[in-house]
Amino acid sequence: MWSPGRYDTCPKRLHDSFVVRGPDGKLYPTWHPPRARLPNGEWCTFGHEHGRDPRGSRLYGWRHEDHVSHKIEWQNDVPLERSLPGGGRRRTSVRCDFLVKIHQGTHSADAFGNNLHELIYAVRCSDGTALIATLLSAFGAPNQFVRACDKRTVIAAGPAFAQPASGGARLIPDASCVRRYLLVPAGRFSDFSRALYEDWLSANYLRTLGGRLLAYFDPHFAVFNPSRYASSDAPPELERSIATCWLTEAGDQRARGGACDAATRYGARTTPLPFDSPESPFDGTHREVYFNQTLVDNAGGPVHWWTDPFGGHARRQPFPGAIRQYLAPRSNRSWPTLESQAFGARRPYDAPGVHAPN
Repeated sequence: MWSPGRYDTCPKRLHDSFVVRGPDGKLYPTWHPPRARLPNGEWCTFGHEHGRDPRGSRLYGWRHEDHVSHKIEWQNDVPLERSLPGGGRRRTSVRCDFLVKIHQGTHSADAFGNNLHELIYAVRCSDGTALIATLLSAFGAPNQFVRACDKRTVIAAGPAFAQPASGGARLIPDASCVRRYLLVPAGRFSDFSRALYEDWLSANYLRTLGGRLLAYFDPHFAVFNPSRYASSDAPPELERSIATCWLTEAGDQRARGGACDAATRYGARTTPLPFDSPESPFDGTHREVYFNQTLVDNAGGPVHWWTDPFGGHARRQPFPGAIRQYLAPRSNRSWPTLESQAFGARRPYDAPGVHAPN
């Protein structure tokens, strides 16, 4: 599934050596660091990364992981916080371990229209709540996305995908966001986080064939430095974030400060970098995950349910094309509404050699 590009120094065979054996006896690609040692002892780079090493998670030995363009994040011992009337939050007595893996491509135009992306969500809490779910999560509706910088304008992206929708959303930056927050006059600094911040909101349900709710969970996945944004065309086209560092509009409106100062060497570099250059700061490595609600309503039920890829039609026995889900045989409906908690924004995934597409 991967071959080295022009900036990558590790051979394909080394990349393919990072595998695990699944319960079916087959070998599957798995997590690997962004660089590794060659047989001669020298370091080489793969040019991409998969997030946080899952071996530090308390849930690591509880499940199996696969590979390719996927990102991992986890957090142990998170004290859950309840929402208070009138605002504010207060810690509950429950603490949880979280482990997630998402397929989130912020380097291509795929997510402009494609709303279905693989999500693995695992949680285990001190009160006995536990869940491992694997599904194709529908991040909002297909063939459209929401403008990230205002969180309300819907951008049509063509009719290519006939897929189910959900209550989530894909908040993706477009040229309007770039013009409004990145291209600024002299004396001001660009607001990169508002211009290019991308956030995918999920709303996931596991339901029986009759529609009974077994579980609900809704993590969000945000990227501060995607390597692409959408044009203002209809349908939108792919634009490269790095190119904005050399873009000038009327009145000397341009990107100033932050990532673009680094990319242009404060104006000394006059030729734009390729989007896949390891020197580009727009490589999708600056991310955060929001853990929100987790509902399990399986009191007295089996620990294994089988669902379709979207989490529906859950049955107690396997059926063709089904995915096995794990739910603790309990209900946590007594939990209050929880406050969102974000993790990962300060973790450095931009290792040497990492570049877009990532």
